[in-house]
Amino acid sequence: MTTESSHRIHVDSTDRRLLELLQQDASRSNQDLAAAAHVSPATCLRRVRRLVDAGVIERRIAVVSAERLGSGLTAISEVTLDREGAEHLAAFEQRAVREPAVQQCYRISPGPDFLLVLHVSDMAAWHALTERLYTQDANVRNVKTFFSVHRAKFDPRIAVHEHRDAHAARR
Repeated sequence: MTTESSHRIHVDSTDRRLLELLQQDASRSNQDLAAAAHVSPATCLRRVRRLVDAGVIERRIAVVSAERLGSGLTAISEVTLDREGAEHLAAFEQRAVREPAVQQCYRISPGPDFLLVLHVSDMAAWHALTERLYTQDANVRNVKTFFSVHRAKFDPRIAVHEHRDAHAARR
């Protein structure tokens, strides 16, 4: 469990409805969002600000089509470190997170230490990235990379349906 889980805030059905709508299209105006969520514009604005301030909404982004821009290479790498102390894990993670080609970075268990999702323009960019990220670090023991040949689905949405705790379910 991550430390973020201890900072949960209460979200009700209206908050959930707003989150679902924003995940579908974050470019909606406050007026349109309020109408779709069946709340007043003032209520909508106040609730969205609260969700942003609480960190529930991390950021609002545009999802760009790599295919329409000329695709590039998407790679999924399993990275195993030689030394796995907390400071070594943190050092590799910091370097990976700073790297623009790294789209996602996960510490995983069991097996390799990290799973990275990367996107580069071409094979020359891939070789430069591997030099920076893997080869120059004497602590990287093993890297196993898989190149995507077809993406069937990409959806960054998080399900925000109502969760009932065990106590409430027994009532």
